[in-house]
Amino acid sequence: MEYLFLLSLFLIAILYSSVGHGGGTGYLALLALYGIAPVLMKPTALTLNVFVSAIAFFAYYKAGCFKWKLIFPFLISSIPLAYLGALTKVNPATYKIVLGIFLLIAIGRMLLVPNAVTENSKKMPFIPALTIGAFLGFFSGMIGIGGGIILSPVIILFHWANVKESAAASALFIFLNSLSGLTALVSGGFKFDPHLIGWIIVGIIGGITGSYIGSFRLKPDKLKFVLASVLLMASIKLFIL
Repeated sequence: MEYLFLLSLFLIAILYSSVGHGGGTGYLALLALYGIAPVLMKPTALTLNVFVSAIAFFAYYKAGCFKWKLIFPFLISSIPLAYLGALTKVNPATYKIVLGIFLLIAIGRMLLVPNAVTENSKKMPFIPALTIGAFLGFFSGMIGIGGGIILSPVIILFHWANVKESAAASALFIFLNSLSGLTALVSGGFKFDPHLIGWIIVGIIGGITGSYIGSFRLKPDKLKFVLASVLLMASIKLFIL
């Protein structure tokens, strides 16, 4: 069972990193499936997010897909609120259902609406980006995800960037917000499980593999379907776990 767990973790890291995500929702589903103690789930998912999203960001940055002006407004408000969200004791069941519905809507638009995904981008308004960043930061810190699973479809569907640019932006967003949430947990006295070291190594290998495929090998039109698959898996997980 341990080998199957590690294989599953490896595949999650590959799939999510290929679209610039850390895999937080996937890790949470896997940890719940294998009966990991709830107290360990959030910090474990955030830790894996930090490593995998950092690798994904580096790959997409090297591929020339990163635009600082695209992600900066989201980061201003999201990082401090991710810290607060990680310290908040709230039953996230309702939020998970709302997020799951949003992801399904985003999938439908990306796949079924003509020109919903385009290579042409429009100027992003600053204040709405701040507001979205604040919401995503708090939510991601509260349930132990990086927030990129929501940020990617928002950027793409508002035509603020293309698929690969949104992947690069989401990877940095996930890295910084996961790090902020993790810092909050550690400052509160949390100590990590020794098993996490092996899980991190597996996640790093998967992250390197997936981010290389997504940033250098997959064309944007193919990457769109990979992203839709990731969002679909995330939404299913949010509904049933």
